[in-house]
Amino acid sequence: MSQIVETKPAPVARTTNANFIVPAVNIHQNGDGYTLEVEMPGVPKGGVEVTFEDGKLTLVGRRTNAGDREGLVHRESPEADYRRVFDLDPSIDSSRIDATIEQGLLTVRLPKAESAKPRRITVG
Repeated sequence: MSQIVETKPAPVARTTNANFIVPAVNIHQNGDGYTLEVEMPGVPKGGVEVTFEDGKLTLVGRRTNAGDREGLVHRESPEADYRRVFDLDPSIDSSRIDATIEQGLLTVRLPKAESAKPRRITVG
């Protein structure tokens, strides 16, 4: 059975000693693979990094408040970095992983390799 397993995220130190925020994720399975919906509010398209290496899918989002300072009276949304890491089943075709972000929702499509998909065998 194919599955996606989360690698337990350890806090990662940055130069500011801040830790990553672990974003909420919904995982959907369909016949073609999986879809991950990752909540990263305030993260623009240029602030997202999706990498796949050694069977691990790493999702990173950076929310900055740069350019938002003029006229600012009060702020409750700090700059933040999001991070989640998943171990992927070998049946995922890593060359076809696709990601988009819209209104703070990162959608990652993880298609199964053709050889891993069920197929009908004709009996002769």
